[in-house]
Formats: sequence, structure tokens, C-alpha cells
Amino acid sequence: MRLATALALCLLATPTLAQPRSGYDDSGPQVRAMQDDDTANPAFLWVQQGETLWSTPAGTAQKSCADCHGPATTLRGAAARYPTYDLTRRRPLALAQRINACRTDHPAAPALPPESDALLGLTAYVALQSRGLPLAVDPTGPNAPFVEAGKTFFTTRQGQLNMSCANCHEDRAGHRLGGALIPEGHANGYPEYRLEWQKIGSFPRRLRACLTGVRAEPLPPDSPEATSLELYLAVRARGLKVETPAVRP
Repeated sequence: MRLATALALCLLATPTLAQPRSGYDDSGPQVRAMQDDDTANPAFLWVQQGETLWSTPAGTAQKSCADCHGPATTLRGAAARYPTYDLTRRRPLALAQRINACRTDHPAAPALPPESDALLGLTAYVALQSRGLPLAVDPTGPNAPFVEAGKTFFTTRQGQLNMSCANCHEDRAGHRLGGALIPEGHANGYPEYRLEWQKIGSFPRRLRACLTGVRAEPLPPDSPEATSLELYLAVRARGLKVETPAVRP
């Protein structure tokens, strides 16, 4: 079946599932077993790199993350609250963006490039500290207009196939697309290892792949639209737990 034809099937609406369902539950037993075993989860190669970077001095101040925060365990719960509004930048920041903001603001170190192994590893290491905790993003206050912007993006049709995120990840969640089960599209496991990538990757990378699939213009790294969408998805996924680093097909 051609991709365009398969994607078009997502336009056939079905009722939205009442409770959020993690992509873990939609994965096969081998993928779930890989995620469950830290010694078999390939993402831990990046986590180990992140652990090293946590204690590595950087920038003109020659300070490390550990110099300010102490052990990474002090940040347990932090990842469950991201993305969240940053008063200085007047917009929400995802966890990776917050890490880069800390680097540039405090030790005066250069920002790590999006999708670099260093940034993915450090983000995964920090998020790992919150694994098993429920998502706790605040949808109110300064976050509220950005949650609404993310929802608008999620439900707006785009691209040559004239489809929205919701057409697949709400209307057709649980059905199949080209033989693969369509998940609800929650972002509770990023950065995550995807077998199709053969490496760890970020939520914005997965979003770019989705946009390319519906023949829409992909968003650049660190785009405000991607962050707002990730914020909305975190609100939409309330009840799910942080799974970073997740493994997906």
C-alpha cells in the first residue's frame, strides 16, 4: 500500500480513547523487554555519556552541572514538569532547551547542538532521574496560551495530504498504518531509542518525520511550535509515567 493511501485512511474518524495509553503498550514484547532491561536498552549508551557530562566542567567558569545541582538525583521530578514556561525567555522550554539555557547562563558554555549525542545523552540522563513518576506539567498560568497553541497545531490539517496529528493519533489510534499499530502519540519517553533510527532521538526529530510523512514543511530544531506541541502532549498524557529512555519500533 502506498504511503499516501495508507495515511489517507487515518481520515476515517473513530472515537478518542478515554484514558491515555503509552506507546510502550502498543509495542511488541521484544521491544518492551528491551526497554525494561537497562542492560539491553541501547539508549543507555547515551545515558552513560550524559552521566559523564554531568560532572564535566565546561565554559569560561569551568563549572559542571554537578557543581550547581550536586548529584543528578536532586533533579528527580524535574523532567515530569517539562516543558514549562521560562520567565527570562518568556516562552516554554523543553528539558533539552532548559539544559542548554543552564549551560549558556551559568558556566558560560556553548549550547550543545540539537540532536547531538552530547545533548541527547545529557537530557536522557536528567530525565532518567524522573522515570516512573507521573507527568505533572502545569496547564495553567503562563503555560496556558502555549498549551492552547500546541492543541491548535495538533488539530490543524497541514501538508499535501491535508492531515492533522489528531487524524492519526486520536481518530485512528489503535488501528494499523502500513502494518504498524498507530499509537496515541504521547511524548513521555523522549529522548528515546527508535529501532528505525538505530539511535536515540528527540521529540522534535520524530515530529519532523511525521510532518514529512504528510508532505508538510518540517519544523526547524528548537522551534517554538514543536515546544508548544510537546507541552500540549504532556498535558494530554496526564496519568502516564516518564519512561525515558523509552524504546520504540
